[in-house]
Amino acid sequence: MNDKILILDFGSQVTQLIARRVREAGVYCEIVPFNKADEIIDSFGAAGVILGGGPASVTHEDTPRAPKRLFEMGLPILGICYGQQTMVAQMGGSVTSSDHQEFGRAFVDVKEPCALFDGVWNVGDREQVWMSHGDHVDRLPEGFKVVATSEGAPFAVVANDEKRFYGVQFHPEVVHTPHGAQLIQNFVKKICGCSGEWTMASFRETKIKEIREQVGDKKVICGLSGGVDSSVVAVLIHEAIGDQLTCVYVDHGLMRQGESDQVVNLFREHYNINLVHKDASELFLGALAGISDPETKRKTIGKLFIDVFEEEAKKVGGADFLAQGTLYPDVIESVSFIGGPSVTIKSHHNVGGLPERMNMALVEPLRELFKDEVRALGRELGLHEDFVGRHPFPGPGLAIRIPGEITREKADILRKADAIYLEEIRNAGLYDTIWQAFAVLLPVKTVGVMGDARTYDHVCALRAVTSTDGMTADYYPFPHDFLGRVATRIINEVRGVNRIVYDITSKPPGTIEWE
Repeated sequence: MNDKILILDFGSQVTQLIARRVREAGVYCEIVPFNKADEIIDSFGAAGVILGGGPASVTHEDTPRAPKRLFEMGLPILGICYGQQTMVAQMGGSVTSSDHQEFGRAFVDVKEPCALFDGVWNVGDREQVWMSHGDHVDRLPEGFKVVATSEGAPFAVVANDEKRFYGVQFHPEVVHTPHGAQLIQNFVKKICGCSGEWTMASFRETKIKEIREQVGDKKVICGLSGGVDSSVVAVLIHEAIGDQLTCVYVDHGLMRQGESDQVVNLFREHYNINLVHKDASELFLGALAGISDPETKRKTIGKLFIDVFEEEAKKVGGADFLAQGTLYPDVIESVSFIGGPSVTIKSHHNVGGLPERMNMALVEPLRELFKDEVRALGRELGLHEDFVGRHPFPGPGLAIRIPGEITREKADILRKADAIYLEEIRNAGLYDTIWQAFAVLLPVKTVGVMGDARTYDHVCALRAVTSTDGMTADYYPFPHDFLGRVATRIINEVRGVNRIVYDITSKPPGTIEWE
């Protein structure tokens, strides 16, 4: 029996959340652009299909549609927002634009029983959901019925139980629809018949087998950064092929305090992985001298990283494969049918890929996983929690936390301040509650009085954000006594800082980092 769900992407910024909810139900799924779905429907072998949301209007002729034959294959289908509208329109119903739009919190009234609602909603209930639509269905295709309504959407939930087709005008995948994840679980398990037995243990076994089959008796080289993704990749591949793997750790001098020693000790001493540790801090800091533009800094670091890594890889010799920590969101972005700022955002977080001249095949065992699933796999592999649970730390390191020119003195000051901040967060038991926390050395100095002397030193900003998915973020509301304690410690223990500020700005998608 097929135990997979196919999700069609129509351009919604939250399509990834649909996949996350399906995975949370223990069911494997993949996202494909709507215009590539026809190519893989047969080979994928889905137990059911979910049509995601999107920014377009079904009322326009040139907007995205699902493959027509999808509705004739006998597969269960769940249409979400735009997905509901295109399903209805393609099957003979109609969709209209209206002055009455719904964006944000809304309430639906359950009118009839439905397999989608089983054990979640009952007839007569009024349930909170999250709407985001200007168009709405105004006439149903033959065989459909209305099972729930809202003030702005008289066809808020529709169903054709015989064909197992369902459409919801709201977004069940977001946390603002309290029982939305259960509705999706009902669809994939009760309607599509998926077992829900997709686990990290089974994924681990499958991937180890695939790595051995792909690599054979050849060698693999892996760029180890000490972050979650590369650490999990290294441990997984080492478990599969042992000494055929060599990791290269390039220290660019912009790592967090003690991080290089931690990486070397864990992977070389504990896991006994072949590890090359290249201290290139002087090279990187020298190349960054005088550069203030953040994008130029990232590109400088990226180019140097590639050059150093390539040089060290040649010394290892004979590697036919390059291991990378590509995650599923990277794969989705690379095939998305709608253009957008993803290239700019990705350059913000990363330092670039490796050149084609290295002539290596890729080993990317994490390309089917989301970040939280990578952490789960790391725990399944027994990787230390200090690595599995650590906050995101993009490739440019401290460089994007030092606005303006970078110097070794500034990097040392920031490293100490950041270490104190994170230590106090851990001491308070808040580290796992916060998505990401870090200190920033601002490009300004202020006059202050410390004891009997006047000082002219740096201002240090502290940042901490919460996030459920890494797409949006809000500041963490530290109590004043915590901030006071951290500020006192940094000013007393870090020479070169005389003022502390706390950033309480909420951030839209893609701006969790500072610059």
